[in-house]
Amino acid sequence: MAPDRSIPLSVAIVARDEADRIDACLRGLAFAEEVVVVVDSRSRDGTLEIAQSYGCRAVSHPWQGFARQKQTAVDLTSHDWVLVLDADEQVPEETAASITRLLTETPADAAAYSLLRKNFFHGRWIRRCGWWPDRVTRLVNRTQGRFSEHLVHESWLTDGPVVDLDAAITHHSFRDYADLIVKMQHYSTLAARQINREGRRVRWWTPSLHGIWTFIRNYLLELGILEGVDGLVIALLNAGGSFFKYAKAREMGLVRASVERE
Repeated sequence: MAPDRSIPLSVAIVARDEADRIDACLRGLAFAEEVVVVVDSRSRDGTLEIAQSYGCRAVSHPWQGFARQKQTAVDLTSHDWVLVLDADEQVPEETAASITRLLTETPADAAAYSLLRKNFFHGRWIRRCGWWPDRVTRLVNRTQGRFSEHLVHESWLTDGPVVDLDAAITHHSFRDYADLIVKMQHYSTLAARQINREGRRVRWWTPSLHGIWTFIRNYLLELGILEGVDGLVIALLNAGGSFFKYAKAREMGLVRASVERE
């Protein structure tokens, strides 16, 4: 059963054009005393108004990148303990109950806690293709850490202990195959910029090797072949994302080198 009272916990959410999914996210957060939603100021579909209708502290803010936007949301919270969510994620009742017990009945010796994440696509839980198990650090003490500055795959950094919880959130990230392609393109570009920012050299063969290996790992070794057509599409697009991450990084490096020679 879900908790029947709220606990001294803040929830921090970032969103853009998530009107079709943020309602399901917010419905499961009654166990937390405070919910802060930072909406990209370019959002045009009523996401901000939906968050406000739930009594959330909803703020419109220019997009700064994933890490900085999430850090902004965390900085706006009032409680030390913060549950960080994306608008396409949901907290099941049993997980809400587990978090409530953790923060009210046992000493909080950790600086952060990780949760399992169940990734859904086309209405079903994808258990292969590298999508499971998927463990993410989301319940954090904001006084003991902050988000990394990575452009993509941002993470919570803390010097304190991170404890794994046997509790899960659900993730409904991709609406359809077209959405998978759009996000593959976007994330591969961000990852390429991160590679260039770090000054990593990309050889001409690197994109192909990474793309081929990613497909073999996801589709064969991680048994994506058992997920049917969805497994094939996911493996292909993961491979494409890996290929284009390095191909774009190499392209960016060549362009930068050409400019520097002029």
